[in-house]
Amino acid sequence: MPLHRLTHVTLAAPDPAAASDFYAEFGLIPTTSGRFATEDGGEQLRLVEGAHRRVLELGLGVESTDDLDQIGPRLAEHGFAAERDGDELRTHDPVTGMDLLITVAAPVTSAPRSAASANAPGAITRRNQRAEPIDRAESVRPRKLGHVVIGSTDHAATQRLFTDGLGFAISDEIPGIAAFLRCSTDHHNVLVQDAPTTYVHHTSWQVDDVDEIGRGARHMLDGDPNRHVWGLGRHYLGSNFFWYLRDPAGTFAEYYADLDVIDDPSGWTPRQMTDARALYAWGPPPPLEFVAPTDLETHS
Repeated sequence: MPLHRLTHVTLAAPDPAAASDFYAEFGLIPTTSGRFATEDGGEQLRLVEGAHRRVLELGLGVESTDDLDQIGPRLAEHGFAAERDGDELRTHDPVTGMDLLITVAAPVTSAPRSAASANAPGAITRRNQRAEPIDRAESVRPRKLGHVVIGSTDHAATQRLFTDGLGFAISDEIPGIAAFLRCSTDHHNVLVQDAPTTYVHHTSWQVDDVDEIGRGARHMLDGDPNRHVWGLGRHYLGSNFFWYLRDPAGTFAEYYADLDVIDDPSGWTPRQMTDARALYAWGPPPPLEFVAPTDLETHS
């Protein structure tokens, strides 16, 4: 597919300053006012003032202008308007009011940190030394923006923009509710779900391993225990470890690690899930606010 990554997300928040403080503490790197970078993905979060939490713009990356030449006609073929300006292509979702900006962007490259050795029955790899993660002292720094989950009043129509118009692939599906959509080798980059109003459910940020998830969450909860939403757990669809926290606007921010990678679609079989595994494989039960956020009734 021509697309290969998420470049950035622009979120509306009633109090961008308070949200900025949260994401700086979360481990994102402030660049300019209301803008944040990740270790490997560059500037990937932008915060602007808005009455309700929602995605204003989602950025997608392609490798060349030739890719834009393919995407523009595809959008038109499926009834989606698009405007081209040099190495940028912009389209719009009329259901959610979200803009999508497709630009030429370098792929995200990540250098692995030194592998943490783990002991297991019959496989002792670490001898006479403590586990490396327990002595980590540096701040947790997310590597990249992994995915965004968007609530839509017509999830099927919004999803068609991504699949039919932009060429996202379906990795797994919760029939009639949502599908895990990818534009890269990651299991999913976007999920659109049914909602009574337009909003952003969560953004998800990759860290190195489950220890970084725990260290990041512990740091955030030491600052304010009310930030906790759900975790630690492991998703079934996508396989990733997770921990969700709440920003001041009510948007959930997820630390994740060990997500499924699909670099050969012929070797992957999508699944349709209707039981609890659609949400998680193990961990504490999801709180009600994760499934039905309580602040949505205040949206108009």
